[in-house]
Amino acid sequence: MNYPNGKKFIKQEQKKNLSIYGKDRGIYSNRGMTLEEDLNETNQYYREKNIAVIHKKPTPIQIVHVDYPKRSAAVIKEAYFKQASTTDYNGVYKGRYIDFEAKETKNSTSFPLKNFHDHQIFHMEQVLKHGGICFVIIRFSINDEIYLLEAKHLLSYWDRMKNGGRKSITKEEIKQNGYFIPIGYQPRIDYIKIIDNFIG
Repeated sequence: MNYPNGKKFIKQEQKKNLSIYGKDRGIYSNRGMTLEEDLNETNQYYREKNIAVIHKKPTPIQIVHVDYPKRSAAVIKEAYFKQASTTDYNGVYKGRYIDFEAKETKNSTSFPLKNFHDHQIFHMEQVLKHGGICFVIIRFSINDEIYLLEAKHLLSYWDRMKNGGRKSITKEEIKQNGYFIPIGYQPRIDYIKIIDNFIG
């Protein structure tokens, strides 16, 4: 269950466990969280600490049919996406535009490129062309490893696939060209520290 602000409800016993076992306990207690939840918490931390302003993009939806079973409750019965989405997150850091996609895979040795769409790749190309910082954050959910891969590398793997090459990026390629992000306490996924590495 979540509070209206999106935070998870934590029982009193769980709160006691967190205080007894310290930060490490907090890390392991949150292992079931999705990549999106972890990134939303991270972005909230960045905003609260005045580090960066980055938000999840809302998905534009056209509502077609709504039922009103009672005056205080409306139920959406039919809706569709207005347009194809681009990437998941955008914002600003140190005067630079930030734009990135977040993806998870259960595959342990590679990341399938079918998880991306042509319009997303085109969008990333446009962001890079205009001087923005663009990347993808990938979580290998089986062993809970997270990597940041700059869009320029993703685009080269995409071109390789389009030219008849492999339809995935190997984990070794991601390790070689990407950045490992250790899961922390606050922030959960400190990708800003990684961005500092490649913007100098």
